[in-house]
Amino acid sequence: MVSKSLSPRESGAHIVRHAKHVRVLPEGIEKLSKEILDGLQSKRIGVENFSQHELHPNPDDSKPEAYSGAADWVFVLDTLNFCFWTPNNYTKYKVDGYTGYFALCAAIKRAIADGLNVTNAKFYSEIDMKTVEHIFRSDDGETKIPLIQKRLDCLHEVGNSLLKKYDGRFENVIKAADKSAVRLLELIVEEFPCFRDQADFAGNRVSILKRAQILVGDIWSCYRGKGLGFFHDIDQITMFADYRIPQVLVHFGSLQYTPELLEVLKSDTILENGDPMEVEIRGASIYIIEQVRDEVMKTLKEDHPEISPDNVNSVVIDQYLWDYRRQYQADLEHIPFHKVLSIYY
Repeated sequence: MVSKSLSPRESGAHIVRHAKHVRVLPEGIEKLSKEILDGLQSKRIGVENFSQHELHPNPDDSKPEAYSGAADWVFVLDTLNFCFWTPNNYTKYKVDGYTGYFALCAAIKRAIADGLNVTNAKFYSEIDMKTVEHIFRSDDGETKIPLIQKRLDCLHEVGNSLLKKYDGRFENVIKAADKSAVRLLELIVEEFPCFRDQADFAGNRVSILKRAQILVGDIWSCYRGKGLGFFHDIDQITMFADYRIPQVLVHFGSLQYTPELLEVLKSDTILENGDPMEVEIRGASIYIIEQVRDEVMKTLKEDHPEISPDNVNSVVIDQYLWDYRRQYQADLEHIPFHKVLSIYY
């Protein structure tokens, strides 16, 4: 990483060891592990789920331009994959009826259909605010995508870096990583500062790296772990610590908040990025999913030889839990979540 820091997995363990506001509960980890095993057995969890979504790129290996172009598309999505809520309304920003991350996907897909070269580094390295506002216009014609100036800054930053060192193609960054997910993660953090999601906690520099890791995970998922998406060490990528997955972890009884933290969350306090409470929630999320992943792998090895462990990792577990939260939104909405206005998630 750019500054000497713990890896996300190491960070999760370090944060939980020193946490004052959260507790990790082993019985909840066991319950969550059973849910994931059930999802694997019923094939609700799998690497195919990403490309099957109508708003995601689906690389066509019969067309070379479309095949490598999917990587550029994913790169733009994850450059902008942060903060879709405003303090007074969590679902106001909508595009084609979609909210949150899928509103972003819908806006990018609409721009491509409109003939805008939005996945081209030269295009977005020079993009102006007027064009950004047009691309991300909302259904109501009034609501702006949150943190719009920061999105413009991110596009300029990553576009210029891609043009300077990688001939304007994210495919070349992937190839420079030589089939290593860990190396690709390092390159993303080194080359594109807006992906440096780190904090100081209990005497160490910790790495959460939500967007950088989800970029690696999305490339792997988009290409279904093959070709450009093959990484021999994809199991080293952890979950993508956001503000929604913790609701699911609390729901399953694997994560518990202290009364003090609960009060802060219930009061809708906007925390600063790097606040110890925020870092603890995100670090504990990483730690819990890593424990779940280890437990699931152990059970597969011992009891389920019919299920291949090759595509079982924290990436697909995270994707499943993220979808679970959306599916059971009404049941989970009573669980408060932390709020931070940040480019990191």
